[in-house]
Order: sequence, then structure tokens, then C-alpha cells
Amino acid sequence: MAIFKRFLPRGLYWRAALILIVPIVTIQLVVSTEFIQRHYERVTQQLTSGVALELAFMMREIDASATPAAALAAAGPLAEALQITLTLPAGADAPVEDRIGFLDLSGRALVDTLREGVPGLVAVDVTGEGRVVNLRLDSAVGPVQVRMERRRMSATNPHQLLVLMIFTSLLMTAVAFLFLRNQLRPITRLARAAEDFGKGRLAPYRPRGALEVRAAGRAFLDMRERIERQIEQRTLMLSGVSHDLRTPLTRLRLGLALLPEDPEVAALQADVAQMERMVDEFLAFVRGDAMEGTEPTDAVALVRAVAERAGAVLAEIRGEPAPVEMRPQAVTRAVENLVSNARRYGSRVEISLWFREGSLWITVEDDGPGIPPEKRDEALRPFTRLDASRDPNKGGGVGLGLSIASDIALSHGGALRLGQSARLGGLKADLTLAR
Repeated sequence: MAIFKRFLPRGLYWRAALILIVPIVTIQLVVSTEFIQRHYERVTQQLTSGVALELAFMMREIDASATPAAALAAAGPLAEALQITLTLPAGADAPVEDRIGFLDLSGRALVDTLREGVPGLVAVDVTGEGRVVNLRLDSAVGPVQVRMERRRMSATNPHQLLVLMIFTSLLMTAVAFLFLRNQLRPITRLARAAEDFGKGRLAPYRPRGALEVRAAGRAFLDMRERIERQIEQRTLMLSGVSHDLRTPLTRLRLGLALLPEDPEVAALQADVAQMERMVDEFLAFVRGDAMEGTEPTDAVALVRAVAERAGAVLAEIRGEPAPVEMRPQAVTRAVENLVSNARRYGSRVEISLWFREGSLWITVEDDGPGIPPEKRDEALRPFTRLDASRDPNKGGGVGLGLSIASDIALSHGGALRLGQSARLGGLKADLTLAR
């Protein structure tokens, strides 16, 4: 079963088309086989039985004659009346064995019926030109050759039924395809709108199609509206929180600056600075990139600018560079978080770009201690503190750098994956964005 699944189409449209075509083809094969084998063979048998009676009567007249000339004189008028060409003695073109065409659907039934009803029949040739049946018979006065038209023994033009059936099947399949496309188009539009929303794009969408598809479309719009409203309310609330927190911190910093220099004052100033960094990082995580719109962006220039500011190396660019639809400020923030995290624990940081079909990979590698495999998923969670050897909070953070980068990747239809750098030996962070 797994082997067949490998060759089956994956798209909904082609799967539905396969469900439509297979029954039609099966029905046509069954109907054609049954109709041809039963109807046409029986019609051929009935018609050929009547001709066999005529030939048997004619052969009795020939066998009752003493000489070939007498037999021809006795059976000739009868053969002419029956539209039969009689040759006595048989000519050189008289068949010596049965001949039936490979695609002759009723030829076998015709020959078998003649052998059952005509005494002395030697051979039958149904492959002659002009649909003429050529027979060779043995009689008391010698071999006899008989020719007659095929239409007297089998149904005429049986292929016309097959052509009509095939034409009708193709026509109805095309009509069914049109209806199928109209039914599946709303589903593909809904899937495209959901995919765009997952990438942070608000594509226009209006529910259409069957009742069930319309219900799913309306549910999607309601869900999208609730998410947008929640993001907007969260952003507005945090804007107020940011103002309320920054104002007392600013007063504290100014008050401490007016005090005489003292170790305790310096410690308090460091605490205030740390609180400001924590507030900034917290707000950056919660705010994310909700207030920024997507636009075609030169990813190479964006990453190169980040590398120059952070002292990293843009080591490799793979694939064909092209503008990528993204939120540039959000992606810049994500790459900066990855680079700063790498700079904190390593002396060398390298960035690589890979333009793949349907996605963009931004890889940041360092030569630091790395993160153990069992702790990599934990490192992506917000407010997570690892051990001292690889603590993302070192330097006053709250463990949100990797979480912010992961959240930005998810909002662009991608993901953030952590691994081991084969080139530098430290941490390898793959930031993927959908294209």
C-alpha cells in the first residue's frame, strides 16, 4: 500500500479528479465488455445461424448432383437469389484454414456458428477486403468456394458504439471537471488565505462555494479578526505599560546621576540599566512585528548590514538571490538577536544565506560551547535560563533573544532550528522564512 501511495497525487484537485476518472473508466470498460461480448456475439450468432441454414440447404442440392456442372446448374439460381457467390470447383484463393482478425470482436462467434450449422465446412476467412466472408467447403462433387457479405452475419459498424461511448465519456468528464474545479476553487482560496495569514499577510478573502466551505471560510475570517483584535489590544496595552515603566526608570536614573559617585550609587545605576534592558527585551518579545507591514526586501543587503554592525562574517550565499516578501525590521531584529547571542559566547560568527525554492534560510554559526541537544527546545522558550556555560541571559537579558527570533520566523511561515555547527563547532541557528 505504501508503494501505491508514493505514486498517488498529493493535491486535492488531482485526487478528486482521480476519484472522478477511475469510476468512469471502470464503468465504461465493464459496460463495453459486457455489451460487446453478450449483445454483439448473440446478434452475430443469430444472423449467422440463418445464413448457415441457407448454406446447408445449398450444400444438399450440390451433394445431390452427379457432376460439378449439374451441381452448379442446380445450386446457382439459389445462390444468386441468396446473394451468394458460388464457385465450383473452388478457386485458388479459397481459404485452407480459418483467418480471424486480432481486433475482430465478433469473428470468432461467426466462425463457430458456421461450423456448427454447415456440414463439410473446411475453412472460413473473415479478413477479406470489403467485408467479404470467404468459405471453403467439401462436397460430393469436389471443393466448393462461397463468398458473401459480412453484413449478413454480424452487426454492422460495432465500433460506432465504442466511439459514441468514448466521446460521451470525454464530454461528461470535461463537464464534471468544470463543476469539480468550481467546487474546489473556494477551498484552494481558503487554504491560500490561511497560508498568507500564517506568513503575516492579510490577503483579501470572501467565503464562496458549498455551504460547508462557506462555513469554514466564515470561521476562518472570525478567527483572523479575533487574532488581529487581540494583537492590536495587546500592542496598545503594552504601549501604555512601556510609558508607565520608562517614566519612573528615567527619574531614577536622573536622580542617581545627581548623587555623588559612590559604589552603592554605581550599583544602583547598574540595576536601573539592567531593568531598562529587561523592559526593552520584554516589550520587543510581546510586541513582535505586529505593527509592521510586509514588503519585498533585499535579504542579502539586510543580512550584510547586520553582519557589518555586529562584526560577523557573511560567509556564503547559495541559490539565486531575489527579493523576499518580509517584515524587514522584524527580520533584522531576529538576525541581530542570533548574532548577538553568538557573539556573546564565541569569538567567530559566520552568517550564510540559502535561497531555496519556496523558502529563505539564514544560518548563524559560532565557535562557542553550543547548546546540548536535550536543551535546544528549552532554549527557544521565553524566559528560559540555561546553565552558566550557555546562558542566553548573560549580560542582563531575560532569556528572550531566541524566543523573539523564533516568533518572528513563525510569523513569516518559517521556523527557528538549533543544531551543531559542523564548520565552527559551536551553535548553528537556522532561521527559515517562507518565500
